[in-house]
Amino acid sequence: MRGREAGQGGWRLTTGARGEGTDDLTWLRGRDDPRVLAFLREENDRTEAETSRLRPLEQSLYSEFRGRIQEEDSSVPARRGAFFYASRTEEGKPYRVWVRSRDPDGSDAQIVLDENALAEGHEYFHVGSHAVSPDDRYLAYTRDTSGDEDYVLVIVDLDTRETLLERIERISEDVAWASDGRTVFYVRRDRLKRPHRVYRHTLGFDPSEDAMVFEEADEAFHVSIRRARSGRFLFIESASAVTLSTWLQDAAAPERPPFPLCPRRLGVEYHVVDGGFDLFVRTNDGAENFRLVRVPLHEGLTPRDPEEWSDEIPHRAEIMLEDVESFRDFMAVVERRSGLRELSVRLRDNGANLRVPIEGEVRTFALRDNHEFDADGVRCVVESPVQPPTTLRVDPRTGATETLKIEPVPGHDPARYQTVRVWAEAGDGTAVPISVVAPAGVRLDGSHPCLLNGYGAYGICNEPVFSRPTLSLVDRGFVYAVAHVRGGGELGEPWHEGGKMLNKRNTFTDFISCAETLVEAGYTSPERLAIQGRSAGGLLMGAVANLRPDLFRTVIAGVPFVDVLATMLDPSIPLTVIEYEEWGDPRDPDYYDYIRSYSPFDNVRAAEYPHMLVTAGLHDPRVQYWEPARWVARLRGRRTDDRLLLLRTDMGAGHLGPSSRFDWLKDRAFEFAFLIATVSPDHLPGDEA
Repeated sequence: MRGREAGQGGWRLTTGARGEGTDDLTWLRGRDDPRVLAFLREENDRTEAETSRLRPLEQSLYSEFRGRIQEEDSSVPARRGAFFYASRTEEGKPYRVWVRSRDPDGSDAQIVLDENALAEGHEYFHVGSHAVSPDDRYLAYTRDTSGDEDYVLVIVDLDTRETLLERIERISEDVAWASDGRTVFYVRRDRLKRPHRVYRHTLGFDPSEDAMVFEEADEAFHVSIRRARSGRFLFIESASAVTLSTWLQDAAAPERPPFPLCPRRLGVEYHVVDGGFDLFVRTNDGAENFRLVRVPLHEGLTPRDPEEWSDEIPHRAEIMLEDVESFRDFMAVVERRSGLRELSVRLRDNGANLRVPIEGEVRTFALRDNHEFDADGVRCVVESPVQPPTTLRVDPRTGATETLKIEPVPGHDPARYQTVRVWAEAGDGTAVPISVVAPAGVRLDGSHPCLLNGYGAYGICNEPVFSRPTLSLVDRGFVYAVAHVRGGGELGEPWHEGGKMLNKRNTFTDFISCAETLVEAGYTSPERLAIQGRSAGGLLMGAVANLRPDLFRTVIAGVPFVDVLATMLDPSIPLTVIEYEEWGDPRDPDYYDYIRSYSPFDNVRAAEYPHMLVTAGLHDPRVQYWEPARWVARLRGRRTDDRLLLLRTDMGAGHLGPSSRFDWLKDRAFEFAFLIATVSPDHLPGDEA
């Protein structure tokens, strides 16, 4: 161990000597090998020692984060059947309490599910989903107490408050009730944790007698189940990365076998919503950015043949049809244009279409808590990096919006910040959007530290959401930016296709172009630029650190998918087969060579790397702990610098990190303290300089 100065301010760090690592790292995959746990604990001890001087800053950040939370708060009640449901948080308690009442003002609230009580004695606790039976008597919920995403189904009699004896383990988080209020459907997982079978359980019977009603044999597909808003159907969906097919289960006849919407077609997705009379299907059949079709039903609720389907919303090349929710009198339609989500409502009686105005070029929204099919309005939540989540009710007849709640953020003043959309030009001429939040009056002279976030995979949009921790960075003069690189879905399905399979390297070069654009525009400089990404975003971090280590001062890679080639060559690892349609199958030589060309672990070289903080979860089923562990070990053996390289493994959680809202904030405080110390040490507390 030896001293190291971390930039300006004179704060001294120690770091391991170069050349400690070894390329013989296969042993780290031995989960039961005592050496593995010893290695992870030693790395945690190293990280603790290297960052011990940062505890005052870490505590200060954590206090700021909690100070922006109104700890005693509740959501806007939403009607579902005879009750109004809401969640609330209580001061000092880490989890939510779910309540219901017959009066919308909540005066007669009854606790449905107290996560705090259930979490007692568990280091990790997460409720995957919960659903009340149609007769309002029973609650079915799924819970995970390790972070490995193996859930347990529990059923509670809400009248007597008794937990039923039946307990069903090793399932996915989904649960759905039939109309009789005595039959519940759930999904079992196979040995690779793939949800693959749907079962039907009747209250009071031994779960070993449960009937299997659906099985997906193809390992490239995973199964989910959900209940239609109308209550007529349960939708069983089997999806790969590029194909989605749906089976319909008659909710009023739970013992009747499910029937397919239509034959499965490779590369075609059928997302079904119940229109009350007919079905509506959002599909990419002949429509890259999706269209909406109407599917008439036979009297027995079986769908008619595709030749009888008709377009409801045609395909438009410049607009992504992202989501549709159907109600008795109208539909809520979510579209994406130029990277921004837009909302419109379409009346069922006359086809009138009203666009709901949502202002701002850096913002997002989501439909939320719309449980009732006969609702006379639709709810959405709008937010931006400086606007707290705001719950709106939209009148489908007029398009007028009513503000139901603005999430309270003590001490927050949006006027202290500014947001802007910036466009970078990729190497092939493609324009790549960047969402930027900065201090009001930001100086474009390169003097500001900056954190650039990225993801870019699975067609998932990296939305510019409100984040309490991020405000603490901007308050310290940071610029915070989100790079909407190819591989995500911000600019429609072509944007996803442009950053997957044999186009994956576009994700990395887009991100580099975004970083260079921020530097050229004067928002920051390479000496003050940090980058951050999680999971597939961690792959992005590893790839760009190999490609342009000179462009970044600090890298934070959360549960990073960095050993891509080895993982994709091993079908015994959970999710590998499912992932072939996103990354490619390296058993094909073309894909082998291409993945090998960017896989972070395989491209570590003798170079000066940025400061790096890498995190892992011991129980992570999505990115196995050994990927970040092997990557850090190889980096330590090959890098030529003596900057910080730290691995921190959560020994009691999985891919999503801590389950407690307060522990989650502690993790962010730790990461941001590391970030500030390495990128902007002039913002360290005075006694640390």
